[in-house]
Amino acid sequence: MTTVPGKIMERFISSALTRHVKDNQGIGPSQHGFMQGRSCLTTLISFYDKVNCLVDEGKAVDVVYLDFHKAFDTVPHSILLEKLAARGLDGCTLRWIKNWLNGRAQSGGEWI
Repeated sequence: MTTVPGKIMERFISSALTRHVKDNQGIGPSQHGFMQGRSCLTTLISFYDKVNCLVDEGKAVDVVYLDFHKAFDTVPHSILLEKLAARGLDGCTLRWIKNWLNGRAQSGGEWI
């Protein structure tokens, strides 16, 4: 079980990272997952609308569905840290996240 202060820090880091990525155009308007005010339903509505438009124009539509089950639990932490560094996170923050990730891996925790 994660402690209350740990959960608060997770929310704080998630919010800061999301804001940083959005401000630096790392998340486009088509991103629905993990975005406030967007959901599976808004994804489906957007997708359905786009498919209908293409079909109405007589264009072919192919669909590939990928399920990234527990993506953050299975992604190698080194790759995640490299991508965060490439997005401009400073060394101190990266070290803190690395230590935090290592602690979560040792305790078997999951992302929220």
